[in-house]
Amino acid sequence: MELPQINDWDDAYANGAYIEGAEAYPARWAVSAQAFRDQLLGEGRAQLDVEYGSAEREKFDLFLPTQKPKGLAVFVHGGYWMAFDKSSWSHLAQGGLDNGWAVAMPSYTLAPEAHLTRMSMQIASATTNAAAKVDGPIRLSGHSAGGHLVTRQICAQSPLAANIQERIEKVVSISGLHDLRPLMKTQMNEKLVLDEDEAIAESAALQRPMAGADLICWVGANERPEFLRQNKLLASIWAGFDVSTAWHEAGQKHHFNVIEDLTDARSDLTRHFAP
Repeated sequence: MELPQINDWDDAYANGAYIEGAEAYPARWAVSAQAFRDQLLGEGRAQLDVEYGSAEREKFDLFLPTQKPKGLAVFVHGGYWMAFDKSSWSHLAQGGLDNGWAVAMPSYTLAPEAHLTRMSMQIASATTNAAAKVDGPIRLSGHSAGGHLVTRQICAQSPLAANIQERIEKVVSISGLHDLRPLMKTQMNEKLVLDEDEAIAESAALQRPMAGADLICWVGANERPEFLRQNKLLASIWAGFDVSTAWHEAGQKHHFNVIEDLTDARSDLTRHFAP
């Protein structure tokens, strides 16, 4: 079957233009996240702005369950590597917490101040520092740009040290981008400043997975065709190696609401991330 040719790559990645009421989502996320942090702080179950490096945005929030944690779940935010920080997503820890996991949410330096290679290293550092606070297995998830950053951690050439790699149990990439080369054709690249070498080196789909990687690529069924393509791409390519991979399209979900199921401990998405 012939696939449609993409002539406008900016439109291919334009999520908000195809979501009704898209402009209202960021404020809604911020309000929900703040209320969640306030509640967890009041209960003594939140450690905010834990430094994992010396840069301004090298900080993570750690939310703790009411009992001894089953392990560490790390969620990395999206925003095309150019927007947002950890403070808009705190409420997405609810499902994992209710299932008994400690949940860490890092910020990272955004483009154009940082290249994607540096961001990948920062997520590795944040994960390592959070892992020092929580025993047990580690699960990683991220949305959009965050989906790219977490799958980059389980490439054979991972920025994570071997002792942290050994603890990673599963990765859930939500609406992730895994072949970065098309982004060089977009206006976003004026800030991302990707060249061919970095795009290849930082694309999980162009790398081998590390041994034992367990991956599911998750996307909203109503997302842009490019996100559906990228979702299948990594799971399909890595299926050729000795690792467990799967992909899933969540019905009636688009790019902005596909992450909402992380607030529900019983949702299929949360059960993949932090069961």
